[in-house]
Amino acid sequence: MSITDDSVAEVVHRAAERVPAFAARLQAAGIAAAAVRGVRDLDALPVLTKDDVLALQQADPPFGGLLAPDAEVRRVFQSPGPIYEPQLAGGDPWRWREALAACGVTGSDLLLNCFGYHLSPAGAMFDEAALAVGCLLLPGGIGNQDLQAQAIGDLGVTAYAGLPSYLKSLIERYDAAGFDPDRWRLDKALVTAEPLPDDLRALLERRVPTVRMAYGTAETGLLGYEVEPGAGLVVPEDVLVQVCDLDSGAPLDEGEGQVVVTLLRADYPMVRFGTGDLSAWQPGPDGSRRLAGVLGRVGAAVKVRGMFLHPRQIETTMRDVADVEAYRFLVDRVEHRDQLRCEVVPAAGARAEDVAAAVASRVRAGLRFSAEVSIVSGLDDDGALVDLRTWD
Repeated sequence: MSITDDSVAEVVHRAAERVPAFAARLQAAGIAAAAVRGVRDLDALPVLTKDDVLALQQADPPFGGLLAPDAEVRRVFQSPGPIYEPQLAGGDPWRWREALAACGVTGSDLLLNCFGYHLSPAGAMFDEAALAVGCLLLPGGIGNQDLQAQAIGDLGVTAYAGLPSYLKSLIERYDAAGFDPDRWRLDKALVTAEPLPDDLRALLERRVPTVRMAYGTAETGLLGYEVEPGAGLVVPEDVLVQVCDLDSGAPLDEGEGQVVVTLLRADYPMVRFGTGDLSAWQPGPDGSRRLAGVLGRVGAAVKVRGMFLHPRQIETTMRDVADVEAYRFLVDRVEHRDQLRCEVVPAAGARAEDVAAAVASRVRAGLRFSAEVSIVSGLDDDGALVDLRTWD
């Protein structure tokens, strides 16, 4: 479904009848569903943030009244927060097929999907997209890189979906293992969830001629994709993407703002949903309006290895760790790979080794990240989460 005033009006009217939390949002904003006749009528509706969704789900589990009672749900996922996301019925519900096709993936390809399959929806998103394209699929997930590198040669993998840093690691593993370079057939890659600086793109393209960037979120699916390198992201026709002022929420034609998304699904109406990502519009080579990619984040959350990490999650995870006097988490990037480090000040009399082991275990269980734990004697007061990365 393409975005038109009529299609927006129809979905809003139907969603207001079926979804309690959406009807309550309209009422709180003083908007009558029947008065919504097009896109611009939504501008008065305050942006729905991730924190809003989390609060709604905690008050009315599991989906906070955002899902129609008669909606057909195939799977349920948990993203950091935790926020629960339903996979609705239908093929390729997150619409990533369009990005794979733009990358050149066809029914004759064998695609290695290296997004995670545990709890979060990324792995399932690209499984559904691969099925929609009609290509053969190898569900690699995250980890077992030696086996994945071997499979690239043994099976003749031709396409990849995953983090750009993970593709770099696979190339290095393939070469380090001494696998036959003539059996490397991987020639196209769709990467997302991390930045793709020019030097990393150039490095990847030495082995994978076609590398294309895409952008999306767990809640909304595909929001933009490259059709040529470095020329902005084409927005799919079946989703309304706006760049909005951070204070007023009004759509912007120029300048930087938050990416705000409206999905045309009356059974799960993510209307004026704020992704928390900053972007801007730029002209494409064909004169079309394209997203400039992710230029930063709204608020305190940061993305690490494709997953969001929020100070609130850190506080919850670290709250009951014994013998920890103070801590902070540092995010850095080394050789195009995100690294998470935790500096810990142990309580007086505590064994440093025991504290470090307890923190590392709790981080793995509570945050689903591995982190290097360093014992220090003191910390500066610069917050629980510090992002040291630069993207120059």
